[in-house]
Amino acid sequence: MASLTPVSQVQSLFSESHIRAPVQHPSFAPTSVTNLKFVSFFLPRKLSMQFQGGLGNSKMPVKAVIVSATTAEKPRKRYPGESKGFVEEMRFVAMKLHTKDQAKEGEKEVKEPEERSVTKWEPTIDGYLRFLVDSKLVYDTLEKIVEDAAYPFYAEFRNTGLERSASLAKDLEWFKEQGYTIPEPSSPGLTYAQYLKELSEKDPQAFICHFYNVYFAHSAGGRMIGRKMAEKILNKKELEFYKWDGDLSQLLQNVRDKLNKVAEGWTREEKNHCLEETEKSFKHSGEILRLILS
Repeated sequence: MASLTPVSQVQSLFSESHIRAPVQHPSFAPTSVTNLKFVSFFLPRKLSMQFQGGLGNSKMPVKAVIVSATTAEKPRKRYPGESKGFVEEMRFVAMKLHTKDQAKEGEKEVKEPEERSVTKWEPTIDGYLRFLVDSKLVYDTLEKIVEDAAYPFYAEFRNTGLERSASLAKDLEWFKEQGYTIPEPSSPGLTYAQYLKELSEKDPQAFICHFYNVYFAHSAGGRMIGRKMAEKILNKKELEFYKWDGDLSQLLQNVRDKLNKVAEGWTREEKNHCLEETEKSFKHSGEILRLILS
């Protein structure tokens, strides 16, 4: 192992004649004599001699040593989808919780009836009505939360064009006109609505996870379910629940941009906490979706 430069040589190594030139060098920040002594004390003899000989040299060998130490630092771990924005991170996690029947990126095994392909469902109008009523309660709750804005950034998600409460009100009125009795909200909807209220007041990152998954899931898989319900039990009647004013893809992009902007101010820990809430979001939504088959 190379020997260390003796302490007795430190003063001669950093004499006035040696330190004057580097201080004036334009690419080397001014450094105190004390700091230079400290650096040299821990350099092997070979490097110390290079350092001594290069102090008056514009190539500055010591600068190369410092740069190499900096570049040796390990890069921070990148999360799946992170380079495209936080919404892509949420999408990536959500896709993993789908089954292959629900999404090509899905990895979850089919365990519940609603996780099977919708083409295999045997829905009833009564069950579908319960699903619509509980869904309306959830959307009512989400829209009120962003309107009241317990946290200022919730206000960013007012009037996005994705709101569904008014559309569902029209659909339920149509069913009533057809002679159907509109049920009261049931346990799955009531439980989820209460959970969203509590979450929105104390845990904004977790709430945003639910906000994203509820609205974006309905714009994708939800529309497919709506088409199948229309074919199987509604004589191809298209409900307002599955219609949007304006270009849906642009409405979704606008919300993506807002979500990404909000998440820019979050720490990595807060982002991870949001992602961890995805499974709970799927659990509550799945319980409401299951009503269609009841």
